Amino acid sequence: MKLVIQRVNHASVKIDGQVNGEIENGFMILVGSEKNDNQATVDYLANKIAKLRVFEDENGKMNLNIHQVEGEILSVSQFTLLAELEHGNRPSFKAAGDPAEAKKMYEAFNLALENENLKVETGVFGADMQVDLENDGPATFELNYQVK
Repeated sequence: MKLVIQRVNHASVKIDGQVNGEIENGFMILVGSEKNDNQATVDYLANKIAKLRVFEDENGKMNLNIHQVEGEILSVSQFTLLAELEHGNRPSFKAAGDPAEAKKMYEAFNLALENENLKVETGVFGADMQVDLENDGPATFELNYQVK
């Protein structure tokens, strides 16, 4: 699974002009599910996100986790994170998981985040979505992980 995690002041996702998910401070996470992702993968990543100390403390140091700042999560599926661009001019998505399985992994990931006592808003898997956000910092992190 490949994640792009952005620390945000606020973020929202719209589908057909209607807000589907919206948060104030926290993480806007783009989620790409790869072949061979499994429950162990999503559990590891959800736990990692809950403990990431990337919010600033009173001294301006990245030292606080999302719980300590009472942050929320906006999770948006995005298979284009898995694009391979090295050869030719058209992206290849051979690393992306089967759509039905990827949807299950995306939903399992969101549930795993909720099981970490995090408030989670989402987009809709496979939908045409418009994302609006204000990146705080900017602070953006990439996390790519598969349980071996």
